[in-house]
Amino acid sequence: MTMKTLFLQAPSFDGFDGGAGSRYQAKREIRSFWYPTWLAQPAALVENSKLIDAPPHDTQLSEVVAQAKDFDLVVAHTSVPSFASDVKVIEALKAANPNLKAGLIGAKVAVDAEGSMLKAPIIDFVARNEFDFTIKDVADDQNWADIKGITYRNKQGVITHNADRPIIENMDSLPFVTPVYKRDLVMEKYFIGYLKHPYISIYTGRGCKSRCTFCLWPQTVGGHNYRTRSVGHVVEEIKWAMKAFPQTKEFFFDDDTFTDDLPRAEAIAAELGKLGISWACNAKANVPYSTLKKLKDGGLRLLLVGYESGNQQILHNIKKGMRIEVAEKFTKDCHELCIQIHGTFILGLPGETLETMRETREFAKRINPHTVQISLAAPYPGTFLYNQAVQNGWLDAANAELVTEDGIQIAPLHYPHLSHKEIFDSLETFYRQFYFRPSKIGSIVKEMITQEGMMKRRLREGVEFFQFLRDRQNQSAA
Repeated sequence: MTMKTLFLQAPSFDGFDGGAGSRYQAKREIRSFWYPTWLAQPAALVENSKLIDAPPHDTQLSEVVAQAKDFDLVVAHTSVPSFASDVKVIEALKAANPNLKAGLIGAKVAVDAEGSMLKAPIIDFVARNEFDFTIKDVADDQNWADIKGITYRNKQGVITHNADRPIIENMDSLPFVTPVYKRDLVMEKYFIGYLKHPYISIYTGRGCKSRCTFCLWPQTVGGHNYRTRSVGHVVEEIKWAMKAFPQTKEFFFDDDTFTDDLPRAEAIAAELGKLGISWACNAKANVPYSTLKKLKDGGLRLLLVGYESGNQQILHNIKKGMRIEVAEKFTKDCHELCIQIHGTFILGLPGETLETMRETREFAKRINPHTVQISLAAPYPGTFLYNQAVQNGWLDAANAELVTEDGIQIAPLHYPHLSHKEIFDSLETFYRQFYFRPSKIGSIVKEMITQEGMMKRRLREGVEFFQFLRDRQNQSAA
């Protein structure tokens, strides 16, 4: 008999975008939330389950505790920054419901299953790696000793590691996640600054061919083989979601690199063009003009592009596999085709200096994406960057949780020639130099005047952004 299962993104820091769809778990510059896709997918496999995504819905711990009394099993997503807080939530749930079984999923426990369980005696099991069908087996009340992919406490209390579960090859075997969104989530609670609101995000495939040393999901859960859903499977979910969520303004494909398979991307775009929807996706800065044109003709509005750095040696150091001149040509092509770009950059990567950070700022201003997101290099356990940082003494134990007590991202790495503070302060410098240019201010004002709803939205985001800068200045001064 299937256990009554609660899937949970626990209450955490105010505004903490650390859910089961976020790559950088931190309180962002403006209030933003990704859909909890990594929780919704196993929830779609488990009959009569429920998903609570507490942070965007402002669901308080008392509300979660009250509901948990009705469940046999809770499966919570956790991360390095939120782990201690998540464990406290599980303790509260079990105090109210002593018979409740509790498991954790996420990159944190995927790469450190035993260490996580030793630090959290209240946890009964963790699901490693790609955990969808692992969780289904647990919810179906199978004997834990027979379930591949879990680490659990046996009847003697001994932590036991079962064999790994093979990765999913047939991605069409996974059900749609959007019915879970419809059942359990309020879509208007999900904001992303560069996407139209309200939006919906889904995965059309898992894994990424690239070997970027810092990137979380491919090195911990998804792998480097890009496994994809069929074109028809993706289009059918979009059609279903269009009917279920008629208020949707945009769809986002959250695959690590949707453009890893160009013919498939073009085929999906051709079908989406018939539906007349606006959509966006993650892309590498090497997509040829011919493909960009086909994607644009199929309704593509925006690409999220990880440029990371404007210094070629830094890109080599992180195994980005990208040439500066190629990225510049790609960006020029996007501008010509009127494809907007949200560019992401990282400061404090191996080899970084004050000069390379200046180069990256100048590179960003030169290529001029519509919007940018600046992050500080975060060495998540399980990544090449983490191992590199530990071996070279770049990461101090005091900074291992990667955020402050309030969820604001710190600069966890330091180098003999570059301090924590210099890296931390460089983020504000980057934002100010990029956004406080007359041309950029002018484009934002034009957007506010010409696009419906943008005036109110950008004003709200502006208030949040300046509050974010003030909070960081206080943190830097402390």
